[in-house]
Amino acid sequence: MTLARLLLAATLLTATPVLAQSDVPHLETKAGRHALIVDGAPFLMLGGQVNNSSNYAAPLEKVWATLDRIGANTVEVPIAWEQLEPKEGTFDYSFVQTLLEEARKHDKRIVLLWFGAWKNTGLAYTPDWVKLDNRRFPRMKTKDGKDHGVLSPHGAATLEADKRAFLKLMSYVRDHDAQNTVIMVQPENEVGSYKNPRDYAPAAQKLFDGPVPAALTKALKKPGGTWAGVFGDQADRAFNTWYTARYIEALAAEGKAIKPLPMYVNASLGDPFAKPDPMALSSGGPQGDVIDIWKAAAPSIDIAAPDIYDRASRNVFKHLDLYTRPDNALMVPEIGNAREYARYFWATLGRGAIGFSPFGMDDTDYFNYPLGAKSFDDATLHAFGQKYRILAAAPWAKIAFDHPVWGAAKPDDGTPLSTTMGEWTITASFGQWQFGQREWFPKADLPAWATESTGGMVVAQLSANEFLFTGDHVRVEFAPKEGSASGGMIVKVEEGHFDKGQWVMDRIWNGDQTDYGLNLIDKPVWIKVTMGRYR
Repeated sequence: MTLARLLLAATLLTATPVLAQSDVPHLETKAGRHALIVDGAPFLMLGGQVNNSSNYAAPLEKVWATLDRIGANTVEVPIAWEQLEPKEGTFDYSFVQTLLEEARKHDKRIVLLWFGAWKNTGLAYTPDWVKLDNRRFPRMKTKDGKDHGVLSPHGAATLEADKRAFLKLMSYVRDHDAQNTVIMVQPENEVGSYKNPRDYAPAAQKLFDGPVPAALTKALKKPGGTWAGVFGDQADRAFNTWYTARYIEALAAEGKAIKPLPMYVNASLGDPFAKPDPMALSSGGPQGDVIDIWKAAAPSIDIAAPDIYDRASRNVFKHLDLYTRPDNALMVPEIGNAREYARYFWATLGRGAIGFSPFGMDDTDYFNYPLGAKSFDDATLHAFGQKYRILAAAPWAKIAFDHPVWGAAKPDDGTPLSTTMGEWTITASFGQWQFGQREWFPKADLPAWATESTGGMVVAQLSANEFLFTGDHVRVEFAPKEGSASGGMIVKVEEGHFDKGQWVMDRIWNGDQTDYGLNLIDKPVWIKVTMGRYR
């Protein structure tokens, strides 16, 4: 071989691969519904996030068994700035490579969590050389001029250093993950600031006293003016939200230029029914009421997502509704890992979600109770696992992308929930045996799950008269919607499974299995219901 050919061959071997958008995991939207496309097809992320300090080789070994027990197909793992760049300009990719190799060995996809300038608003995951240099990497200032323990989004040197490390991570993923083990990236974690709604340093104050950027007022369809004039008592929070989102946009835009993976931001939440208190909330984060600011400031961010550690069903349902938008795919990247949180999987899927992930899913003996579980027992892991496994057995992501869906989780008061899909009303009720009506047997004992926070279902409308559903600890009833034509009835109820994406009927339900609603208890199965009208 000539020298010229040798040089050409070497160039081809070392050249950075050009990645087409269709080859890389990405989001698609149609008819207000969203899908995460992985390997060319819709993908439902059945996730588990590891504990914060499980991002090293030794604790990573204690992750896979827990994920396998719940049937997860995706692991969410932090990569800390202090871990990647312990000395300025010196980068250590050893854990990133270990993570890629181990995930492939255990047949898991990865969501990378970049713990950079923010992690739960704090700077704990920054390198020592960042933590200790407050002049170069300034903290926010409080109203009285004191340092606040959160890095300022206005710090130019902070942004440049953070971005440089993040882009090094993205470049490593591009060059070492041609098979797309990594399917999504979170740049920063639960950004914002508690107990200090914005930076009061002189440079930030000058910006606050000036006009709101025209791009934001145009996006929000608001008249121009100062931050206080446009946003009133939410001005401090709106200001911090805009500039925090602009900071994240700088990372995301350049990171996607390296490898265009979907990127999302996650929110630490407050009471969704209360007037936001800028001093109590994580001011600057993507809470449900400021998603529009984030969309305007950070167009490279694909998803704003809620981290749910609120056990109250009323609040959870509201948070899910706030993040379910035509311009925002619903994903729950963190939720408590206590058993009662598992029911919200159904409500999340019923809003068309692309993914769900309880937090702290490893065997490193750390539990964030009272936000999550006190410990893992079989019942807790089973509560998540039974749901993950039944969904993994069906092409749900494609079904939900192509068809209307609805889901219900048992509310705290146990009342039935219902919806109308086309000409039919679907009702989910809870705490009943498989046979009969409760009022028929007033002396019979109630089932154990009648008083437990468990139960729910999800349904897809396949055609005008065909429905597919599954669930657990739930009674599901199909009936003609009020005011519709007479003669409506259930024509057929099939239990079945999927083989290579195609429905296969295993048996037909009838008699006791259908006379008292369609009851699923502790063993979820797929049920196909055909409705019709007699004449």
